[in-house]
Amino acid sequence: MNVFDYLLDGKPDSSPVLLTLSAEHSYREVRTAAESVADFLLASGARKGERVLLVAENGLFWVAAYLGIMRAGMVCVPLPTKIAAADLEFILSATEPRWIFAEPRAVKLIPESSKSIPLVTEIPVHAETHDGVPSIDEDDLAALMFTSGSTGRPRGVMITHRNIIANTDSIVQYLSLTWRDRIMAVLPFHYCFGTSLLHTHLRVGGSLVLDSRFMYPEVVLRRMHETACTGFAGVPSHYQILLRKSNLGGMEFPHLRYVQQAGGQLAPAFIQALRQSLPNKQIFVMYGQTEATARLSYLPPDELDRKLGSVGKGMPGVQLSVVGEDGLPVASQQTGEIVAEGGNIARGYWNDPEESARCFRNGKLYTGDLATVDEDGFVYIVDRAKDFLKCGGKQVSCRHLENVLLECEELIEVAVVGIPDEVLGEAALAYVVPRNPKAQPTPQELETHCRRRLPLSFVPKRYVLVPALPKNSSGKVLRPLLKTQALALSAN
Repeated sequence: MNVFDYLLDGKPDSSPVLLTLSAEHSYREVRTAAESVADFLLASGARKGERVLLVAENGLFWVAAYLGIMRAGMVCVPLPTKIAAADLEFILSATEPRWIFAEPRAVKLIPESSKSIPLVTEIPVHAETHDGVPSIDEDDLAALMFTSGSTGRPRGVMITHRNIIANTDSIVQYLSLTWRDRIMAVLPFHYCFGTSLLHTHLRVGGSLVLDSRFMYPEVVLRRMHETACTGFAGVPSHYQILLRKSNLGGMEFPHLRYVQQAGGQLAPAFIQALRQSLPNKQIFVMYGQTEATARLSYLPPDELDRKLGSVGKGMPGVQLSVVGEDGLPVASQQTGEIVAEGGNIARGYWNDPEESARCFRNGKLYTGDLATVDEDGFVYIVDRAKDFLKCGGKQVSCRHLENVLLECEELIEVAVVGIPDEVLGEAALAYVVPRNPKAQPTPQELETHCRRRLPLSFVPKRYVLVPALPKNSSGKVLRPLLKTQALALSAN
């Protein structure tokens, strides 16, 4: 089945689906616009499996292009509008796109060397006749979702029609989504978490409120209330800002049913604060990877207090295990790597057989995330293998140090990285974002807090107060950049 048909078949034409700041678009408009894109591509000689770049903000143009590209049997390559020039050059070379769909303000990103690729800046209105929509097998590629790789170069995750359908069915099931659901979408659609919001709500006939103004959280919260949103989704930084820079707990959301969090671990201190701010709402803590289309596990809201800090168990249709170096499941409380199996696991990385062979083995995804499992089978992520420090001969995860610091209510965000140390071999450097720049904690106060909670060798050697942490367009912290900055600081 083509994802286009899977998502749009049987939806009431007049029902609203996209609520932007300037317009409300119905299912009829979305279907017609996507069909126009597909007709244009097919009439222009599109061949099944060819790639099409998509560079645009969330909106009707993005959704129509995304669905239309897949309807035409082509492979969509969605990219952020603030993509680095070097990354764009690499992706253009790696994917050899037949077309580029870009909203007008993103056209300036396209390098001169690629000006010969046909460019589409608005939804085509009329198209010539063509031979019809190609037949799609579920294992055909639907999208290449680029993510940062271990070498620093972007890696294109090969997502099939089957992957999207399997992942969407699972998420719809555990979130109990229906046509009545309306999500506040602040996540960009080019990011797999954001794309999953689009997939799931289209599938059930629900709707999405699109708002990119999260730098003004109170504005977004008011719009959530005004548009009667039943759900909200965000990465940790969204919740950290809402809990310590907005009046979330003082507002009423009579229609809100649940919130969902993924894209990294939200510190337990913030989860507890979220429970207090939204006492009668369901809170879904989830875990996923782009290599798994979007989602791998979830923690049922009624287990939140009993299993605080856990990402739950594999969602419907996904088998999760935590294995040691011998490939066998680890014992309770022992650390191993998370391995996943299910219909949502991608085919591998585009034109990268070496990395594909390392991460995708025998139909299973080796995530690179280290975790423990408790006696009830609930998974607790420790950290990425590359985000451990070895201080004084003992290992500690950056995530653990960050969680300790975030117990300070004077802080919004923390990122810990390693720096060379003559005595310990490696020491922690903490970048901290104060809640109130005019009344920020001193490094001495932060050190006192850490000394109460950590062995001396794990206490950060240096605290760098910054107004914000650098993030990508999905709201994730740019750790490699911070590591580079930290090495420069430690050298001085």
